[in-house]
Amino acid sequence: MANSNGGFVGIDYVPEAATQSAVTTTFTASGTLTTAAKTVSIDYLVVAGGASGGSQNAGGGGAGGFRTATGLSVSGATAYPITVGAGGAAATLAATGNNGSNSVFSSITSTGGGGGGSDGGTSGVAGGSGGGATQPGGSAGAGNTPPVSPSQGTAGGAGEENRGGGGGGSTNVGTAASGKGGNGGTGTVSSLDGTPYYYSGGGGGASYGGGAGGTGGAGGGGGGTSNSAAAGAGGPGRNAGGAGSTPDGNAGAGGANTGGGGGAGRDRNDNSGAGGSGIVITKQPAVDFVNNTSGIWDMNAVYDNRKAGTWV
Repeated sequence: MANSNGGFVGIDYVPEAATQSAVTTTFTASGTLTTAAKTVSIDYLVVAGGASGGSQNAGGGGAGGFRTATGLSVSGATAYPITVGAGGAAATLAATGNNGSNSVFSSITSTGGGGGGSDGGTSGVAGGSGGGATQPGGSAGAGNTPPVSPSQGTAGGAGEENRGGGGGGSTNVGTAASGKGGNGGTGTVSSLDGTPYYYSGGGGGASYGGGAGGTGGAGGGGGGTSNSAAAGAGGPGRNAGGAGSTPDGNAGAGGANTGGGGGAGRDRNDNSGAGGSGIVITKQPAVDFVNNTSGIWDMNAVYDNRKAGTWV
């Protein structure tokens, strides 16, 4: 635009391309996620706390619910509370295992694992994944409770006389007891934070009168105990599940921040394995956008910035 002397007094500002970088945030305890200004969707992993196994010839604890997806709609520059579920406390004195606690991000809730059944036919409890059963008369706990799609977990394994089934994992059901404690079900791998780890493995069942304790499922499941054979090993994961003790003794705990189920105890006076705590991981994808702030710039300002090399 020219003045009366023919000189230009201003120039339109040209919009520029800009990028908001990707951001990955890992919550190992409850907190708050505040989204970046341009974020409109998030990729997430939400794992609930695993359950403890039962005590006395018992079933393994079910894994915490495992939920992951991409493109969850959110608002930019907004605070979202994050809940990371605790694992179920260890059980003793022939008690059913304790359920894990839920993990929550935005509209996504993963359900805590279901406790393992105990001697005398106490059934495993339903949850994100279900607890293993004992016999006679006990049934395995159901997984994916309440139901979501895709499924957040599986059922526990069946028991037999004096032996418990394994707790369910997010991918595979706990195995049935058969001459030994059942193994915990396998969890699921996530690489959302850049490293592939198993999460949500089930806890191993206990065994009496011969036969080893069940092993914990991959995903931090704890190992079950035995009175006369080897105890079950813990399952690998972001943090490995603990191994059971033998003869008898305390069962292995689920790995911290894996949602792994705890192993089952053989003797009523020993503790079962506590469930592993959950985890929440979020990834805000990179966003390309146009910085479209517009205006009319004074020619002196343009000249000064061009000369200084600061005009872009």
